[in-house]
Amino acid sequence: MNFTPTEEQLAVQQTARDFAQGEVLPKAAEIDREHRHPAELVKRMAELGFLGIAVPEQYGGSGFDHVSYVLAMEEISRACASTGVIMSVNNSLVCDPIYRFGTDAQKQEWLTPLASGRLLGCFALSEPEAGSDAAAQKTTAVKNGDGWVIQGTKNWITNGPVADVCVLFTMNDKAAGHKGITAFILPMKTKGVRVGTPDDKLGIRGSKSSQIFLDDVRLGNELLLGEVGGGFKIAMSTLDGGRIGIAAQALGIARAALDDSVAYAQQRRTFGKPIAQHQAIAFKLADMATEIDAARLLTLRAAWLKDSKLPYGKEAAMAKLYASDVANKAAREAIQIFGGNGYVTEYPVERHFRDAKITEIYEGTSEIQRLVISSYLSKGQ
Repeated sequence: MNFTPTEEQLAVQQTARDFAQGEVLPKAAEIDREHRHPAELVKRMAELGFLGIAVPEQYGGSGFDHVSYVLAMEEISRACASTGVIMSVNNSLVCDPIYRFGTDAQKQEWLTPLASGRLLGCFALSEPEAGSDAAAQKTTAVKNGDGWVIQGTKNWITNGPVADVCVLFTMNDKAAGHKGITAFILPMKTKGVRVGTPDDKLGIRGSKSSQIFLDDVRLGNELLLGEVGGGFKIAMSTLDGGRIGIAAQALGIARAALDDSVAYAQQRRTFGKPIAQHQAIAFKLADMATEIDAARLLTLRAAWLKDSKLPYGKEAAMAKLYASDVANKAAREAIQIFGGNGYVTEYPVERHFRDAKITEIYEGTSEIQRLVISSYLSKGQ
């Protein structure tokens, strides 16, 4: 097994690290405090090629692999988890399904501007009564002449308030269950599309999310993504890839917690020496570092499998499950290491603690990841 990144992968990682440290990190606390969408950082990510990192150059992307994507996602999320998830959604949940399931015309019209960052995308699967149970969709798409009429409400849509394009999932045949789900490419300025008030969230406060209301929205057949009734397959395969992005985001949050803890523990002194020299603190740091490395290996394995066009669903679920758990543990331990200072907004670890929690919830809760993994195991995979 070769664990050495290629020169190209190292170059992507270094570019992301320089951008994260020089431009993102100095604004992270402000973005969180003001609940502000970091439009200027999104623009810079577009300029650096990070919004369509694994999309071929012919469609406006950077043409890199998914290992490069993971390396870049970790660096940016280490600086600001909100900025990281904006990047993740555009790459994993919008560009990827349009690239894999879209027509050539759709790729030219929608994928190219999304991958180049001229447009920003969102992914609308969840509903008020359909989260983990994706087949419980109530948003309907009814055939009408040479197009469709869509009615419904979507919930928790990351990038929703700022997106130009949406990968939308609807129910075109309720009796067919998950085989009755159909996907569309939805321009957000379409008549009948309304965006709700941005969610007031515990963490990732710079990542805008909201409900999307669809009132008599009319879409032509040219905006159908994939086949009629094929939406569930698109959604599930897209989420497999999305879990790699969220695992990388969780890695970034965990590493931020560790980096900040190491620096603080070397500076803070008690009983005549830095607290890093006390075994109680030293062992916490050692455990954090070990678990982060293990999570990184799981995440890189899932990305490598996707790049190799091998099955990766189970491995992506494992990576997301473990990395999100590690992020939450690392953030919790960071607050303990900082003591009282960890509980106030003057220091960054309380932000890491708030940001980490969502990684156990979105793009499939930890409970859903365990269901996915156990389902593969029951099939002997």
